[in-house]
Amino acid sequence: EMVVAQHGDDTWQRILKQAGVDIDMFVRMETYPDAVTYSLVGVASEVLDAPVSRLLQDFGRYWVRYAAGQGYGPLLDEAGETLPEILGNLDEMHFRLGTVFQRYGSDAPNQPMQPPQFSCSDVTGSTLVLHYHSKRAGLGSMVIGLVEGLAERLGCTVDIHQIAFKDRGDDHDAFAVRHG
Repeated sequence: EMVVAQHGDDTWQRILKQAGVDIDMFVRMETYPDAVTYSLVGVASEVLDAPVSRLLQDFGRYWVRYAAGQGYGPLLDEAGETLPEILGNLDEMHFRLGTVFQRYGSDAPNQPMQPPQFSCSDVTGSTLVLHYHSKRAGLGSMVIGLVEGLAERLGCTVDIHQIAFKDRGDDHDAFAVRHG
């Protein structure tokens, strides 16, 4: 939906074709193989002439707005009133989403939801370190976009940069977050 909204359906169809993905419509309550996602992002990077990191960051911001508009707004609201509260409750939110995915299911039973784990450390009045543990590498830019999207939703400012990189050998991704 993000590609269609920003670049049109013809561009999306071109990306699908070049990626060799023959899924006509993605369903929000379904899970898809990681290979499909990585292929789509790689081809979108080429077609849109944008770095993968920029696309993932943009998608993270877009996802927050999209999720809120698709009925997940109350779940986001329940996660907290401040950015640190929400970031500290991401695992709980993923747990709740996991039960929804199991209840309504996907017709791809071999692809259960595998949410990442988040934790916060070094929390002060306006700073924290967000730790992101996932079996997937290379999604740090999306986490940055998600945090930026959450800050936009809350009407606060955020400065976030990555300080540990799973795809460079660290055991997880971590981010320094300054909020206000």
